[in-house]
Amino acid sequence: MTALEFTYSINKVSRSLKPFAMRLTKDSEDANDLLQETLMKAFVNREKFADGTNLKAWLYTIMKNTFITNYQRMVRRNTFIDSTSNLHYLNSPAAITKNLAYSTFAMDDIDQAMERLDEVYRTPFMMYFRGFKYHEIAQKLNIPIGTVKNRIHIARKELKENLQNYAYAS
Repeated sequence: MTALEFTYSINKVSRSLKPFAMRLTKDSEDANDLLQETLMKAFVNREKFADGTNLKAWLYTIMKNTFITNYQRMVRRNTFIDSTSNLHYLNSPAAITKNLAYSTFAMDDIDQAMERLDEVYRTPFMMYFRGFKYHEIAQKLNIPIGTVKNRIHIARKELKENLQNYAYAS
C-alpha cells in the first residue's frame, strides 16, 4: 500500500477514533492530542500494517496502547519516593489529609442560595432532589406536571446564577 493510499484509508477511519479518544481521556483537548499522536504513530509505522487486515482495529489498538503508556508515564511522574530509611511513598492515600474548609464554605453558600429561593420553587426542587418523580410532586402539591417541571427549572437556573462562583471550581 502506498503512502497516499494509506493516508486516504486512515482519513476515512479517523472520524470514528475521536469518540473513543473522548471516552478514554474525558477531555476534548487531551482527546485531540491522543488522536493526533495515534495517527502520527500509525503513519510512521505504516510498513507494519499488513494489507487485508482491519485498519480500524489496528488504529484502535494503537490509540489504546498510547493512552495506557501516557497514563503510566503521568503516574510515574507524579509519584515521589522517600529515600530515607522508611522508603515509603509520600503521595500515599493514607498520608493525605483533606482540609474540609472549602466544602464547608460551599455547603454554607448552597444553603444560603436555597434559602433565597422563593418557597414556590424551593419545595418542588427539594422534592425532586430527594428522589420524587415529577408526577409524584404534582400529585402531592396538587399542581400540573408542567408547572412542576417549570418550577424546578427556574430553581435550578436561580441556583446556578447564585452559585456561579463554583462554576469552574474543581
